[in-house]
Parts: sequence; structure tokens; C-alpha cells
Amino acid sequence: MKVKLKNVFVIYFLVSVIGLMYALLQLGQPCDCSQHLRSASDLMHGKDKKISQLLSEVKRLQARGKGPELEGQALPVIYAITPTYARLVQKAELVRISQTFLHVKNFHWIVVEDSPVKTQLVSELLAQSGLRFTHLHTETPKEHKLKESDPNWLKPRGVEQRNLALQWLRENRELSEEGVVYFADDDNTYSLRLFDEIRSTKRVSVWPVGLVGGLRFERPLVEKGRVVAFYTAWKPNRPFPMDMAGFAIALQLLLANRKARFDLLAERGYLESSLLQSLVSIEELEPRADNCTKVRRGTGSQDSWVLSMVLGVQCVEWVRAGDQDSWVLSMLLGVGNVKFCL
Repeated sequence: MKVKLKNVFVIYFLVSVIGLMYALLQLGQPCDCSQHLRSASDLMHGKDKKISQLLSEVKRLQARGKGPELEGQALPVIYAITPTYARLVQKAELVRISQTFLHVKNFHWIVVEDSPVKTQLVSELLAQSGLRFTHLHTETPKEHKLKESDPNWLKPRGVEQRNLALQWLRENRELSEEGVVYFADDDNTYSLRLFDEIRSTKRVSVWPVGLVGGLRFERPLVEKGRVVAFYTAWKPNRPFPMDMAGFAIALQLLLANRKARFDLLAERGYLESSLLQSLVSIEELEPRADNCTKVRRGTGSQDSWVLSMVLGVQCVEWVRAGDQDSWVLSMLLGVGNVKFCL
């Protein structure tokens, strides 16, 4: 049967008109797209949450990396002044205490050589120490130097070097800056607890020192939070009968008293007093180490302070002095290394 072209055209036209009318009718009908929109919304919310978590993690890692540094910067600077001179154990001594100083936050090491020039040994040691440092030098006048045959107590050592360090501080620091100055000789052993306590020094803080002055320890005697006297064997009538390792001075106090310095001509045992008596009175001293009752204990959670290494001491033992425990040490003569014995 033949299909006429006219009939095909009519059928095609009717189908198109019907389809167009249906499409026009659907335009006004509501479309239930909530499920698709909800899925898209959940996807976007999940991405936002993931991004937020990643940003929080980045901030946390940044805080972990920068937090200690910022905390250290907020602490008053501890300026440790170390006079040093050429001898067989010089490098060993400096390396040993530098390893301790590395653990102290916001620390500035001022090393002053008793030398007409900066030596290569000390220059390289400081450059490799990882510490913030200032390297100075000045030679002690020959008439004030110890001879090889002289006992080490005959003349004070390190006087000009400590005074040069004080001069450097006065020329390079402002009165508004907070800090603490400590005279850290290179033949001593220091505890990290010591630096934590002295950082809050307002004028002059004091504490006990082990193995010094012919005693197992020396210490200030404290009543009602104030220093009233000193437990010491060597000339207790001195203005300040203390060891160089037993006190720290506020930077601002030193800057405000520009003439305060160590006396090169001070009598034996009076070097510390020559500086301190121009800065503070005994009543103004600030006792540390639980009112100067802690001398030396072990390690870990126990308390430890300063051991002043006394030449000739070979063996030590556990001793008690009232409520104070005192560690003493065994020294390998000629090397300067020490070990603690129970």
C-alpha cells in the first residue's frame, strides 16, 4: 500500500504539536530536585569541613614550631660572662659548659679571653657552639698575672675580663632592657635549674654553692625570707662572703650603676665584695633554692645547683648537713671531667 507524502507530513506535524504542548505544560510544574540539591550540599559541606581541618592542622604545626621560640624571646635574657685563659684543659672546659648552655632559653654567652688577641681555638669553638655569643679579649697586666710557681689563690684571675664584659653590656644594652648577668667560670658545673631560678632576679639573687672555700658547701643563711648571714669558713666577716658562682645580678641594676666593677687590687677573697657592695646590701639579697636550703642533689626530678670544682679534691661521698643534702664529686685531675657518686 502506498503511503501518501501528505499523510506522513500530517502525522509528523501532529506528533510535533503534541510534544510541544506537553513540554509547555511541564514548564509550569514544580520539580522535586531536593535529593540532588541535598547531595550537592552535603558534598560542599564535607569539603569545607576537610579544608577547615587542614587549616587547623597547619596552624597547630606552625604553633608547635614557633611556640618555644616565641616563648624564649619573651623571657629576660641571661648573660653568662665567662673569663678564660689558655691552658691544657681550656677547650674541654668550654665545650663542657657550652653543652649545658645550649639547653638554656634566651641565653647570651659573653666569653672574654685573657689574651692580647682572639685565639683561633676559642673563635672556632664559639662559632660551632650553636649559641648566641660575644667574643672579647683583654690581657691581664703582667704585674697582676699569676706565675707558674704561684698558688692559684695568690692573685685574683679574670678581673679585667669580667670588667670588659660589664663595659660591653653598658655600651650595647639599654636601661629599659630586661636581663640577668651571671659570672659563669669555665671550671664549674652548672644545673639547668639554676638558670630557671635566676631569670626572675630583681636586684641580686643568691644560692648555695658546693665544694668551695674548703667546705662541702657554702650558703647564705636565711630567716623569714631574708639573708642574715653566711655559712662559710673563709673570712666570714667579708662584706659578701660568697663565691663568684653563687650570685646573679639584674642587668638594669648594673646599667644604672655604671661605675660598679671588680677591683683588680682587691684583697684575697674580697673580689666578689668589691662589686656587690656598690650594688646592694645584704638585706636586699634575694635567696633562691628554697631559701638557700638546697645545695646539691642528684638528677631527674631532684634539685641540683652549682658545683665549684676544687683542685685537689679526688674523692667525695654522700654527706648530710642538717636538712641540706650535699653531693660532692670525683674529679679526674688534669682533665676536669667529673662524675657523681652515691
